[in-house]
Amino acid sequence: MIVGIAVLASNGVAGALGAGLWLRGQISNWFWWALRVAQATVAVQVVIGLLLLARGETAPDGLHVAYGIAPLVITLVSELMRLGAAQRELEGVEDIDGLQRTEQVAIARRVALAEMGVMTVGALLILTLALRAYQTGG
Repeated sequence: MIVGIAVLASNGVAGALGAGLWLRGQISNWFWWALRVAQATVAVQVVIGLLLLARGETAPDGLHVAYGIAPLVITLVSELMRLGAAQRELEGVEDIDGLQRTEQVAIARRVALAEMGVMTVGALLILTLALRAYQTGG
């Protein structure tokens, strides 16, 4: 129960922080720290859930298990999509080292915002699924 609440809270914080920063066009290391904490809670929750299932515990229904594992899948897919977002921002840039410093900074900012956007959506999806898992848990 405590880990489930931690998943809800940490992904809620990461999602809200990311959305607020992204909408204002701001970049912050606080988002990345919050996101990594949220991802760690997801990993812990999945491990605990799998250990409980291996021990013979049962879930209220099959959906609860699916909603429990899906956040880990979303975390992994979000990380892959983050790479794609960075690559899209770098398309058409032949020689980043040949650009002026201001252009390099502008590109880095666009990459960081694109990555934040993708990871924020992932955190909000996990929050939604965690809420649903809580509901199916009884």
